[in-house]
Amino acid sequence: MTKNYPELLEQLIAFFAKFPGVGEKSAERMALAVLNLPLNEIELASDLLVKAKKNLHPCPVCGNLTDLNVCNVCSDETRNHNLICVIEDFKSAFAFERAKNYHGVYHVLNGLISPMDQIGAEDINLPSLIKRVESLDNPELILALKSSIEGETTTLYIKKIFENKKVKISRLSYGIPIGAEIDYLDTTTLDRALEDRKQISE
Repeated sequence: MTKNYPELLEQLIAFFAKFPGVGEKSAERMALAVLNLPLNEIELASDLLVKAKKNLHPCPVCGNLTDLNVCNVCSDETRNHNLICVIEDFKSAFAFERAKNYHGVYHVLNGLISPMDQIGAEDINLPSLIKRVESLDNPELILALKSSIEGETTTLYIKKIFENKKVKISRLSYGIPIGAEIDYLDTTTLDRALEDRKQISE
């Protein structure tokens, strides 16, 4: 830090600077803003952070983030459990849920295959996807992965896994910008990409 702040304030600024997209100036403003909040609000925020860290965990079925034994999507019997949207991370699931037009379920890979980063198929959540699909009748996978080298590699790998296994595989249509993160897309674009998905297998 270039300013002569008290050590505790510098530590607080450094904490906020750890968040994605938060630079030093934004972290500084956030830290100073916190000091103007009532103590009870700060204590509430502190308690929520601890509870979130302790209680939020991946759903054992799909890998989505939840504070329940099984997430509310997987436990919803009104949804189409034969239609699985395969996504990179749980943020993408929240994006689809905001759009409100998808009525299937999800499978969170928690990463993409990236040989450059030494991330292989065994390092992401693929085994449980295979197990889920094998237990279904006439399943369809919607591959909602970003258009990047890693996304394409993962798409091709999943397609290869389910060759000759009577699994319909489609992918989002590409009105989506190259390299775009699913969770940053507006709901209209996401709805259109889902509705116009292209079948790539079976």
